[in-house]
Amino acid sequence: MTKPRAVYLQSGGPTAVLNASAQGAIETARRLGLSLYAAFDGLAGLLEGRLCDTDGVSDTAIAQLAFMPGGSFGVSRRMIGTFEEAPEDWLRLRDVLAKHDIHYLLINGGNGSLGCAERLVDFEKHTGYKLGVIGVPKTIDNDLVGTDNSPGYGSSAKFLASAMREVGLDMTSMGWGRVFIMETMGRHTGWLAAACAASSRSPQEAPHLLLLPEVPFDEQRFLAALDASLAKYGQCAIAVAEGITGKDGRFVAEAKKSETYGHEQLGGAGHWLAQLILRERGISAHVAQVDYLQRAGGHLASTTDVRQAYVMGERAVEWLLAGKTGLMAGIKRLNDHPYCWDVVEVPLSEVGDKEKRLPPEFIGEDGFSVTQAFLDYVKPLMEGERIPPFKDGLPDYRPIAWPKV
Repeated sequence: MTKPRAVYLQSGGPTAVLNASAQGAIETARRLGLSLYAAFDGLAGLLEGRLCDTDGVSDTAIAQLAFMPGGSFGVSRRMIGTFEEAPEDWLRLRDVLAKHDIHYLLINGGNGSLGCAERLVDFEKHTGYKLGVIGVPKTIDNDLVGTDNSPGYGSSAKFLASAMREVGLDMTSMGWGRVFIMETMGRHTGWLAAACAASSRSPQEAPHLLLLPEVPFDEQRFLAALDASLAKYGQCAIAVAEGITGKDGRFVAEAKKSETYGHEQLGGAGHWLAQLILRERGISAHVAQVDYLQRAGGHLASTTDVRQAYVMGERAVEWLLAGKTGLMAGIKRLNDHPYCWDVVEVPLSEVGDKEKRLPPEFIGEDGFSVTQAFLDYVKPLMEGERIPPFKDGLPDYRPIAWPKV
């Protein structure tokens, strides 16, 4: 009897634990008798019929996925619109799926990717081809609704908080008058910038100020807070999200519209802030634009994050074979101390193309800090060290040669 066949794809930006979800999906498929293909380069590769057969790779190699950052199959930001918007994409996808007798689809991505998954739930209605669709959550931005947190966020939070703690010690050793700015990702949400606050064990430790998209930037209030930090602690370490906006709602560091992403390319909020400080206070600030580093740090991945990513892939396959469709695997927090969580079914209709911002109860009254409630939320997500194998003093990441079909 021919085994049923599914296709898995990685969509959007990678994370330090994205491949752990792939491992969970592949190992569960093998356990339950499902043949799992994967698409090279996400939806772009799927539409072009560029697939691989994960059954052709050893169990030992699959187990190594847990230690590998990035996207093992390649990712893309290619999406599919509604049937009315892009009928040719739907029909092309039908032809690819039919050629390989694939009737199950796993999309591992963020809110845009899961919005695409939601649209494809109606695949049989528009094409006559039966297709079960399950979403696997992933994003370092932590902005997915319907889930307590998103796999990928915990490891990025751990990386950022660790870097901020180490920079803080560096600054202290350099004497008074130092200003440091760390720019994190976060177009509309401040989850990543806020995570830097986990590094501080006392008010004098870095970071001293957080600049979040949820709080409109006020130049005079910021300069007053900068002055206060320099006067009290002799230094000021700042974590700023790339997407901070002024009172007019415009990004402070907005470049030209991107043809690739369909929205403004951001990056530069940290340097913009440094120029403001130099102009208004005559102080030169050191700027670190963390960029890809915050999502690529597999050497500092959180054990909690790895486990959650794995279980999301595992549960998605189980649900597909149980005949379920139109769902995302979500995380439900049961307790902070000790940290406990479970997996819940979340309708894709409640997730796709929506965005979860930092709630007011997580933001300090001054607008430059976070509350204890946020710290209680984020710290369990950073717990545990998943150390990859090392060779010659470096992480021994070994990409897998996936057999093409």
